[in-house]
Amino acid sequence: MKGILILVACGSALGADWPQWRGIHRDGISPETGLLKSWPAAGPKLVWKATGLGEGFSSFAVVKGRLYTQGQRGNQEYVMAYDVSNGKKTWETAAGGSFRERRGHGPRGTPTVDADRLYALSADGTLVSLDPATGKQMWGYNIVERYRGEVPNWGISESPLIDKEKLIVTPGGRNAAVVALNKSDGKPIWKSQSDGAAYSSPMVVESGGVRQYVVFTADAAIGVNASTGELLWRYDKVSNRTANIATPIIHDGHIFLSSDYGTGGGLLRLASSTGKANEVWFSREMKNHYSSSVLVGKHLYGFSSQILTAMDFLTGQVAWRDRSVGKGSVTYADGRLYVYSEQGKAALVEATPEAYKQVSSFSIPAGEFNTWTPPVIANGKLYLREQDNLYCFDIQAKP
Repeated sequence: MKGILILVACGSALGADWPQWRGIHRDGISPETGLLKSWPAAGPKLVWKATGLGEGFSSFAVVKGRLYTQGQRGNQEYVMAYDVSNGKKTWETAAGGSFRERRGHGPRGTPTVDADRLYALSADGTLVSLDPATGKQMWGYNIVERYRGEVPNWGISESPLIDKEKLIVTPGGRNAAVVALNKSDGKPIWKSQSDGAAYSSPMVVESGGVRQYVVFTADAAIGVNASTGELLWRYDKVSNRTANIATPIIHDGHIFLSSDYGTGGGLLRLASSTGKANEVWFSREMKNHYSSSVLVGKHLYGFSSQILTAMDFLTGQVAWRDRSVGKGSVTYADGRLYVYSEQGKAALVEATPEAYKQVSSFSIPAGEFNTWTPPVIANGKLYLREQDNLYCFDIQAKP
């Protein structure tokens, strides 16, 4: 559809860096090529292992030789930086109080790196802007307290969205479900709606000159005008009363949204001139729980609850279903799906709608809590997290 674009949210993304939640375009896709087509029986070469991340499910941003993540130790959450050449911690900055929940403690969101600033949101709603080189705080405050929201049952889990001069977060307050902040100082630009906060991260898209943010709140998926916060559309069929978690997928004027707890997924089409959204199809065959699908070619690949599923993006028709490594997360790079189970098993799977074709697999030791952090691929390396432990594997094919 002409005139409809998905926009890169982070201007700092260069080469094969991974500057934010789900990568350059927030879609779980790495642009890298020249990666291993299969792994040895014991898995790819372990370059280094780091410990001391603390509790949490935070993923990674990898930019200019540094890896950024979040973790919790004791009664404090931290943002941390690691040298990707050796796994040594270069700095850490306190950001937020502790968050504890029986399924796993600590931060859920992922830092966003934009030029000379890093933005991170803790499980209790503490938002900070830091210097990526030193960890020095530029500004920060608790968005839940300031905008009178409420921390949801499993903690604030979104990853901040940077769009030009704006920083987009969802504190879930009355008349402040979604807020646009000035990224330089954190001051509000606009506030919109009164939905509660869910666990999903916002996306940005432009349709026929109408730029908008797509946000999956506790009540519905919504589209709001990027300039004013005005509501453009609302879609509640994919929402449930327990947890809306998966990140929206935007492609060629379409938006895919999904949640579990017996709900399902739906595809919307944006009107090219108004920015309004209309349903194309709804299906209960793709129920994303805590992980998000990836779109490769014409097909979605994602976990429908516990089953890895391939589905035609435009029709909702299922191509195949397989239990794979067990319930988990999926990332894509260089013709392969990188599938990572909540029990620490990783698999390399061909990204084809023909059939489930697993190429290789290996495991890392599982801990007390599930491994819910999705795989990250940056500069020929595969990064996996199991709570306090960070693994860096070399997946670059040798000439």
